[in-house]
Amino acid sequence: MIEQGFKGSKKFKLWLLFLAGIILTAVATYRYQLSEGLTITGMSRDISWGFYVANFTFFVGVAASAVMLVIPYYLHHYEKFGPVIVLGEWLAVAAVIMSGLFIMADMGQPQRFLNILLHPTPGSMLFWDMLVLTGYLLLNLIIAWKTTGIIQSKAPAPQWLRNLTYLSIPWAIAIHTVTAFLYSGLPGRHLWLTAIMAPRFLASAFASGPALLILLFKLQEATNNYKFDPKVYNTLGKIVLYGMIVNIFFYLMEFFTAFYSNIPSHKETLTYLFFGLEGHHKMVPWAWASALLGVSGIAVLGFSIARTMQKGLVFSALLIFFATYIDKGLILVIGGFIPSPMGTITEYSITLPEFIITAGIWAIGLLIISVAFQMTLNLKKESERP
Repeated sequence: MIEQGFKGSKKFKLWLLFLAGIILTAVATYRYQLSEGLTITGMSRDISWGFYVANFTFFVGVAASAVMLVIPYYLHHYEKFGPVIVLGEWLAVAAVIMSGLFIMADMGQPQRFLNILLHPTPGSMLFWDMLVLTGYLLLNLIIAWKTTGIIQSKAPAPQWLRNLTYLSIPWAIAIHTVTAFLYSGLPGRHLWLTAIMAPRFLASAFASGPALLILLFKLQEATNNYKFDPKVYNTLGKIVLYGMIVNIFFYLMEFFTAFYSNIPSHKETLTYLFFGLEGHHKMVPWAWASALLGVSGIAVLGFSIARTMQKGLVFSALLIFFATYIDKGLILVIGGFIPSPMGTITEYSITLPEFIITAGIWAIGLLIISVAFQMTLNLKKESERP
């Protein structure tokens, strides 16, 4: 069955070779990081989580967003999602693997990862995050592989598979809730110290994940000669729209709480992000770019859904995907360290090795998605032949 994932046009095979080249470059750069240490990154004593953890946080949300296909199909019997739900499961598998790789890159020496297993610490949220992510990866890997096999055999789904799918619904919510607790449980970081961190994480995930699915489905249509039901795009667009509106609403609540209460420690980080603080303003363009992309994406998406404009859906999905990526990655993670609990301001810049390693992990995720999607769609084409 896996061989179907490598059957495609010359362009598809060149795409796989291109991804492999990026991965090999990243592996060489990672070896350089292992020899020189994390000093080659932009991280410092004051900013101990950087671009790696930013990407980890974002892709945990992408993994959790698979539930937005599972709930309509299995709980509300929305049959239009039937042909695409397995693609959402494969996206979740790729996103969890990417999340784990980002954590390993951030740890410096990879053997430190074993400390979580050899010396379990139930009082640490990182321990629970590792457990829920590992469980979620196994769940989605089993569900995706078995569902893909059913496409080939044309057999009905067994009850145990449906039970695992039902289990994946609360598990998806759990993985991003626990990830949010990594931040909201730290009393010295006022940007993160909020009770709505977990709901905000879920809202942004339910916007970014389906937005990415829209882009991937359109890419498959352009390269794989396979057409998805237009109602799938319309429904995904509505999910993205509602998720993004709730996400922005939560963001505005943070602004109200910080500035109406007039507590300096709650205001300083938001002031730094959007207006600069004490002559430091490196994150200001990113913060405003995320806000403008998000608001523009909502406007374009609402108009596109009303007019059933497919090109507008793709454009708005692109806007919202990058808005949430900037917000949940750079702004949330790095901005949370500025200023430090001692009131000092240390800014952060992504280094070239950091960027290359990150690009390599993205390439691994895209390679998994490309092969899995190609395998699934090739099997679907065979099953639809008379």
